[in-house]
Amino acid sequence: MLILVSTPIGNLSDISKRAIDTLNNADIIACEDTRTSSSLFSLIGVKANKLIAYHEHNADDMCPKIISYLEKGLTVALVSDAGTPLISDPGYRLVRSCRQKGLEVTTVPGANAVLSALQLSGLPSDTFLFAGFLPNKQAARKKHLNVFKSVPATLIFYETANRLTDSLTDILEVLGNREMAVVREITKKFEETKTDTVSNLISYYEENGQPKGELVLVIDRNSKKEEVLDLDELILKTLESSSVKDTAEIVSKISGYSKKEIYKKTLDIKNGKKI
Repeated sequence: MLILVSTPIGNLSDISKRAIDTLNNADIIACEDTRTSSSLFSLIGVKANKLIAYHEHNADDMCPKIISYLEKGLTVALVSDAGTPLISDPGYRLVRSCRQKGLEVTTVPGANAVLSALQLSGLPSDTFLFAGFLPNKQAARKKHLNVFKSVPATLIFYETANRLTDSLTDILEVLGNREMAVVREITKKFEETKTDTVSNLISYYEENGQPKGELVLVIDRNSKKEEVLDLDELILKTLESSSVKDTAEIVSKISGYSKKEIYKKTLDIKNGKKI
């Protein structure tokens, strides 16, 4: 059978006895990077003499080979470099092929950055959506975010530290000034969870510098009713000391809405007030 085995995302103690036994008993271990897995296995007491590489660049070639091993009665364990296989991995193709061939597949659960970050964020966890890594380029990133703008679920993305403030700026513009969490280095020595509004987090990282390590971004779901009430209040407060034009500019930057849209809304609010 094919066995999907979770490995630690940081703390080595998170490897289960069942995972170690499974890896030692498997005939073949398929992994993203044989060097990374060899280093891990030497620390947790797993033999590393039966590794083969299986990653997104060779999946088309390796998938049939692994299927042939399984059809011969061999046990193959699949691991990622860290955490749970198939999460931002090409492993789903292998599982699908196994299902189509009638081959047995099982899993050895374990560490997972997505679920751990959701726990640490304190945001609603009854409905959530994981959407992988945010795209590198700004245009693609905004387009990607816009797809999830109206999804009534907590949103979870992976991101690299050097792109954090750029991504937060795009999140503010596309999704609005939601509550969110930036979770980094989960289970490691410098684990940290920063929770705040998007705009406040941008200010924090601009003042303190980009964080280091692997990041998970957890963003609160869209709530149109709350957003409208908060937006009206923000416009009213800003109008107390600013012109309509300046208010539109200030609130647009904070909320992520277009300046034109805020300007019209500001005029409507001002005309409805007794000034």
